[in-house]
Amino acid sequence: MTTTATDPRFPIGKPELHSHLDAAQRKELMEQIAYHPANLREAVRGLTEAQLDTPYREGGWTVRQVVHHLADSHINSYVRFKLALTEDKPHIHSYDENEWAKLSDSGMAVDVSLALLDSLHRRWVGLLYSLKPEDFSRALIHSERGEITLDSMVALYAWHGRHHTAHITELKKNKGWK
Repeated sequence: MTTTATDPRFPIGKPELHSHLDAAQRKELMEQIAYHPANLREAVRGLTEAQLDTPYREGGWTVRQVVHHLADSHINSYVRFKLALTEDKPHIHSYDENEWAKLSDSGMAVDVSLALLDSLHRRWVGLLYSLKPEDFSRALIHSERGEITLDSMVALYAWHGRHHTAHITELKKNKGWK
């Protein structure tokens, strides 16, 4: 993935989704999912309350909202994986992420979502590593994107964690925060 310095919405570029990954690609992406909570925790370590309430770009979410969004999104993804593994091409629906980010729980301390992500990712990665290669070809039907394989979902959520963590690290760099 390439960095797009001109578009702060996509600091690591847009996601590259593949309907099928080889074993090495899948392992690398699953490792990224595994390390996401620690990388996010490191990105927000030492930030003040005022810094946590700073938008990562004009018109964007605050750092605090980004952390809570990651928990919301990754919970949804974990459930979607389980649905795809237990049902034949289940239909899933999108949700209004911006409205979720406005709910009161997105104003809580980031430690709440960081702890949730630690536990969630342990379960999720444990599930991923237990799957057979053919399981990753199972699919779900997304209300906006159509049919998506679990391989595509692995690629998407590995990117998603890096993407939002980069929002925070780029903000810190731009503001000169340590």
